[in-house]
Amino acid sequence: MKALRVLSILVALTLVFGLVASCAPPATEVATEAPPEPTEAPPEPTDVPEPEPTEVPPEPEIEPLIIGTTDSITDHDPAQSYDFHTWEMHHNTMDTLLMYVPGSTELEPGLAESYEVSDDGLEYTFKLREGLTFPDGVAFNADAVVWSINRVMRLEGDPNWLVTSFVESVEAVDEYTVKFTLINTVGFFPLLVATQPYSPVSPECYPENEFDVDSTCGGIGHYVIKSWERDVEMVLEANPDYYGDPPAYPNVIVRYFADATAMRLALEAGDIDIAWKTMTPSDYQDLDADPNFTLTEGPGAYIRYVCFNATTPPFDNAKVRQGLSLAINRDDISGTVFQGTHQNLYSMVPMGMAGHIDAFPERDLDAAKALLAEAGFDESNPLVMDLWWTPDHYGPTEGDVAAVIKAAWEETGVVQVSLQSADWGTYTDYFGPGTMPTFLLGWYPDYLDPDNYTWSFAESGASDDIGIFYSGEEMDELLHSAQTETDPAVREDLYHQLQELWTTEVPTIPFTQGALLIVTQNDVGGIKLDPTMFLHYFTLTK
Repeated sequence: MKALRVLSILVALTLVFGLVASCAPPATEVATEAPPEPTEAPPEPTDVPEPEPTEVPPEPEIEPLIIGTTDSITDHDPAQSYDFHTWEMHHNTMDTLLMYVPGSTELEPGLAESYEVSDDGLEYTFKLREGLTFPDGVAFNADAVVWSINRVMRLEGDPNWLVTSFVESVEAVDEYTVKFTLINTVGFFPLLVATQPYSPVSPECYPENEFDVDSTCGGIGHYVIKSWERDVEMVLEANPDYYGDPPAYPNVIVRYFADATAMRLALEAGDIDIAWKTMTPSDYQDLDADPNFTLTEGPGAYIRYVCFNATTPPFDNAKVRQGLSLAINRDDISGTVFQGTHQNLYSMVPMGMAGHIDAFPERDLDAAKALLAEAGFDESNPLVMDLWWTPDHYGPTEGDVAAVIKAAWEETGVVQVSLQSADWGTYTDYFGPGTMPTFLLGWYPDYLDPDNYTWSFAESGASDDIGIFYSGEEMDELLHSAQTETDPAVREDLYHQLQELWTTEVPTIPFTQGALLIVTQNDVGGIKLDPTMFLHYFTLTK
């Protein structure tokens, strides 16, 4: 603190000497002047007042990054959810024990730091991260993982098979160690652990014996859920307690649109930053040519196919299924309908995946007619059939896909097709009773392995769940052997054999594989597309 300078004291002393010249003998007195009056004391030093602190202005609020989609969330509970978009939301708000590296198919540690496999391949032991908590403050530990996995198994929701088909039991070895014991050896079990039913959730936030389909609890992820209005928007904020790198952008809103037209208008008006799934092929072409936007394309593991109920005549006859597989026109579907955003696919195992081969032959109408004739169908006795499709799950082009397939089959001259449709909820309800003899489906991967593209459609105990009801001894033997084999080379050979067998058994007809397409404003970055098919919100920037 600063002090004032002290003033100097000035004292004037005057001495007057009187000299008296006198001859008188007495001595002369010297007179002295009285001392001066005392001077006034200097003022006490005073403090200089501190300046008032200047108020720091608040940091400007960061505008949210807004993602548009025509998808919707179904059941927002990882024990029940089994659709692509809901899993994408889980992926960004609740980590699994192992995670995919964004932009790749490689796994990295998530909520588990490491794991070990027993010599017989039946036990996987995971060492968990310590000191973490769920958004509600409950501690993350082995008991929480065990509780979450047992809940999935007990409630038997739609994705439970990803756990119950492989896991015999799960137990807490100590506070931060979890052991999974498998029913059989499964070489791709780490891929399963990276799927959303394996997401640990808070035992205090989710109910133990029922689903919470409107939950905003989330898990331990890059973002926490701040609010959610179904079919309107989901508001996410960066998790301040996240154990890894924070999200590249702190606040994200996912906004839901009724159709592709509304989403495109919002993008062009600047109301959204990203247009994600799904727009029409012509939308992608138009926006790619517009310098105001950026179109990014990535590898897709999304496939389309026809399914048969193999127990419903005449589709219980393999020759009928073979004949229809030879009559389908892949070029028209990929070129005319999807306008080059899909590629022709000749196997249920997608292109780019280990073990893929082009198994199905090219279109051959003469061979198709010959096989149908062997099954008893010709111009005088045509095959009269229904083909089912759903208008609200695979985008605005689905009616065109059905129409092109109908035209291709009828081009044989021995097939007559009636198109039937149902909303997605009703469509999936028809799987169990086998209502639809022939129907269209698409498949996004649960885990990136050929098993995920084959088992559900052709294994005797699994195909019923999807309305196919196919059963074959040779197919089962190949599927089971490939699933439990741990030698990659042997597995690949088994899948080659399986794909060749598929062309004669034909429980399904694969026809196209789609690319991943996303359109953004030019100031958006951090897009990392990969075969997981998820948009990683936490890598996005603007």
